[in-house]
Amino acid sequence: MRIPAHAVCTAIRDDIVSGVHARGSRLTEELLARRYGVSRVPVREALRTLEAEGFVVTRRHAGACVAEPTDQEGGDLLEMRLLLEPLGAARAAQRRTEAHLKVLRGLVRLGQERARRGGGEDLRSLGAWFHETLAQASASPALTSALAQLRHKIAWMYVVEAPLSPLESWAEHGAIVDAVARGDGERARAIMALHAERTTAAHRLRFPGRAGGADRVRTSKHPVNM
Repeated sequence: MRIPAHAVCTAIRDDIVSGVHARGSRLTEELLARRYGVSRVPVREALRTLEAEGFVVTRRHAGACVAEPTDQEGGDLLEMRLLLEPLGAARAAQRRTEAHLKVLRGLVRLGQERARRGGGEDLRSLGAWFHETLAQASASPALTSALAQLRHKIAWMYVVEAPLSPLESWAEHGAIVDAVARGDGERARAIMALHAERTTAAHRLRFPGRAGGADRVRTSKHPVNM
């Protein structure tokens, strides 16, 4: 059975994000095909997709290599997320289905329960699932795809230090879902903007000091009443 290129693409991307394929390292079709147990055809297609996404670059005499984005590019990613996540929340308030609401409410209940117990890695996974579901509720494939790429790249370039209190973070998630359920796009946008700014402040570059250093993204000083 032929393994589709998108599955190979996901596997290579995940390994880039986790550091299995180091920044700047070569990505040869033969070795990748052997690693993932596929032919070179889906590997070739996957590398083209990853190059379009910015994870891979093609260098003369070297071929495909893992990209080495600058600090400035990393700062741009965070600022793009600050713009797109509130937009996604506002669109979700206008376009969500009952199925989306059911999943979002379930994730908030589970997240709040795990936060009270002091969960760690589980909470990060639940948070990623929450944001992915909220993006899907926007009913905009282009926006959902852009946000997914941003999340992958930010996870690749940044570590999160001293994040928000888990209980506080999931209280904000709950407030976003309440606004989405009421169809209040402006409130959903405002709470998500606050949430995104507060989480952005905890991001630190994994490999600081590359060309084009980015200014730290400013955080809001104005609280939003939950």
